[in-house]
Amino acid sequence: MKHKAGFVNIIGNPNVGKSTLMNAFVGERLSIITSKAQTTRHRILGIVNGDDFQILFSDTPGIIKPAYELQASMMDFVKSAFEDADVLIYMVEIGEKELKDEQFFNKIQHAKIPVLLLINKIDTSSQEEVEEKLLYWKEKVPNAEVMLISALENFNVEGVFNRILEILPESPAFYPKDQLTDKPERFFVNEAIREKILLHYKKEIPYAVEIETEEFFESEKIIKIRSVIMVERETQKGIVIGHKGAALKRVGVEARKDLQKFFDKKIHLELYVKVNKNWRNDKRQLRRFGYNE
Repeated sequence: MKHKAGFVNIIGNPNVGKSTLMNAFVGERLSIITSKAQTTRHRILGIVNGDDFQILFSDTPGIIKPAYELQASMMDFVKSAFEDADVLIYMVEIGEKELKDEQFFNKIQHAKIPVLLLINKIDTSSQEEVEEKLLYWKEKVPNAEVMLISALENFNVEGVFNRILEILPESPAFYPKDQLTDKPERFFVNEAIREKILLHYKKEIPYAVEIETEEFFESEKIIKIRSVIMVERETQKGIVIGHKGAALKRVGVEARKDLQKFFDKKIHLELYVKVNKNWRNDKRQLRRFGYNE
């Protein structure tokens, strides 16, 4: 039996459903999902294995025009997704008409590899609009195979998966067959905490925050974790902690519940808040947090 394997990289504007699709493919919640733009900051690999295939899905940050070093690093992850893709998924939602970066859009239109253009969130639209968008994108990106999906409702996700299997190149596996991702445990701890901050804080706070897990001790029955929430200013520190620590406690309780499901083990989570001035524009700090690699 011939074995297939390859990188299937998902790109598109912010909030089009890339992370929802990735999690649907993998069957695990690897990418955090919120309604806020720039939820995904890293390129996250999710590995799906079968007897005769291995698909390496990559979720990437939504394409934006960078305003500071952190966002420039995020766009570097998108660039790398073009470089090693065997199949490119360009994801759009029903109402949009263009990618927010002409250079990236030009790369998609002239890609030498198979491109699947997925029109997502079709469950929120009329049949007439869906047909109109189908024609629009076929004309706009003639090198792409256009497919309709609803990642949230799991509509046609299996159809896209089967099409990927058909066009995947023959290759041995890139990773051990029991591996789910290329990210370490601490990465998912950081992301679980950051997701709760995205959900519960407004304005600048979610974008000024980075998480660093300083301790991760796993025993047979429990995982003991100590994580630091980095903010850029003293005023932000006060907001994150909240009155008598209530806001920080809520983040800790909710993150701990999600981590217990993810690791299938009891979790003891300690959270602290520190000021790390201007970390979003500090290349040395960004490298430490896994950007600019």
